[in-house]
Amino acid sequence: MAGDIKKLEEKDFEAGISSGVVLVDFYADWCGPCRMLTPVLEQVSQDVKGKASVAKIDIDQAQKVTEDLQITSVPTLILFKNGKEVKRIVGLRDADFIKGFVLAACT
Repeated sequence: MAGDIKKLEEKDFEAGISSGVVLVDFYADWCGPCRMLTPVLEQVSQDVKGKASVAKIDIDQAQKVTEDLQITSVPTLILFKNGKEVKRIVGLRDADFIKGFVLAACT
């Protein structure tokens, strides 16, 4: 992944969201809107650096996590704080919206 976006896999998902504020993008390589969201998330990861982190997980490679979290559409962005889901967004959003979404959980 470019920038500061971490690539999570099923085996390290729990550890990846366990501390701090983490925005996770549930995506698929075949998903057009997911590809459009990548540069937006790269910008957001720079804007929230030091306050939160951004990660991606491929739903086709992480089917158990996807099922456990009831991900039914991509892209789905889930915001975790210390391992617990805070909020989620389904679909494409702009950088300002996502940045505000993330920073709201950092307070």
